[in-house]
Amino acid sequence: MSTHQPLPRRQLLQTLLSLGAGYAMPGFAQIAMQSGATQEINTRARAQKSSQSEADGRLVVVFLRGAYDGLSALVPYGDANYYRLRPTLAIAAPDGSTQTALKLDNSFGLHPALAPLLPLWQQGVLGVIPCAGSPDATRSHFEAQHHWEIGRPGKASAADGWMNTLAGLRPPTRALGVGEANPQILAGTAPVQLVPSGQAATRTGALGEPLTRDAVLRLYAGEDALSKAFRAGADSRMHTAQTLTAAEATPALPDSLSRQMAAADNGAGPAKGLLLDARHLGTLMRQDRRLRLGFLSAGGWDTHANQGGVTGALAQNLANLAATLVQLRRDFSAPHDVVLVVSEFGRTSAENGTRGTDHGHGNALWLLGDAVQGGRWHGQWQGLASDQLHEGRDLPVHHDFRAVLAQVLRRTQGLNPGELDQLFPGLAWDARLDGLMRG
Repeated sequence: MSTHQPLPRRQLLQTLLSLGAGYAMPGFAQIAMQSGATQEINTRARAQKSSQSEADGRLVVVFLRGAYDGLSALVPYGDANYYRLRPTLAIAAPDGSTQTALKLDNSFGLHPALAPLLPLWQQGVLGVIPCAGSPDATRSHFEAQHHWEIGRPGKASAADGWMNTLAGLRPPTRALGVGEANPQILAGTAPVQLVPSGQAATRTGALGEPLTRDAVLRLYAGEDALSKAFRAGADSRMHTAQTLTAAEATPALPDSLSRQMAAADNGAGPAKGLLLDARHLGTLMRQDRRLRLGFLSAGGWDTHANQGGVTGALAQNLANLAATLVQLRRDFSAPHDVVLVVSEFGRTSAENGTRGTDHGHGNALWLLGDAVQGGRWHGQWQGLASDQLHEGRDLPVHHDFRAVLAQVLRRTQGLNPGELDQLFPGLAWDARLDGLMRG
């Protein structure tokens, strides 16, 4: 903890974070800097200066579980195939109204529900890679999420989460997760701090206990608006969680598709709770500067049926995501802070017979921060013609998600090639993404 904090607040924070948190004994390896690790820096002094300036960078990953539809968030209105493939779900080309895409350039627009993000794009701090993802072609939510969280596409066996491994590379860096009880991405030998909420909190007993709730409220002393938001949100989400828990115990379940869509959330709460989780994450990471890695997640993105277009279920989720990213921008706006929005895979380019979309492959990956070369998209985009699609139906994965992370981590965390290889063994550097980050 930073030394300027009052002792009582520090004790309260430790009490809060120890509930539902897994503290493992650290087993950090000593990492030797390899010669040539920073070839673009001409002298050791410049390399050391760069590393020091990047040491305060914070990374927040927002995982949209269930595979969100990137072709609705980042609308390829410049491609006529988009409208052919999606006769009822396509977002209309920009015309200046609130019912059409918001123009980013001559190829892409934003879904209108993401309107709060347009100023961030215009400020040059929001960027996107249209065709990123895991090179493994699985269409299983659980397999794909596992691959993403351990940073090893195709690996089915247990492994530490890559964010846990990252925390272990740079002690005393620690990772914080708000929302899920035990996300795989934070699992491992390095100490992490977990604050479950919603249904996850009900199952672990964390936010349901008055002692813990009071500790959180006292932690927010002097931040009345956030304290009130927490109290109202906790009450609402506890009621929702109790209702969901009771429903799970009822033999009369919804149809198989509804169960599948719910299961794809894999422990994440609904998108409507994401903003409150983001506020908690920001507050807690401000209180303890060792917390430099943050994780949030939201479910409800598996839109096989009744996805909606300008309005509907997906639009509401996107609106919640936009509000969350605006909040995260407020809390994480230091020069080397970066927020990533990711999902296990994309969705089919064509809509299905139930006015939804099915499991796909490549997807739009978003980056937010001053270190991001924003206001533009990066990497390859070859359109939606059938001969350009993966298996004739999905966006391809032109860029491995680990290659995106490597660009971010080298620039904002100062990781060298040896450290990157520990995170993502065997990954080749993707020079096509050079220019993604500033500097």
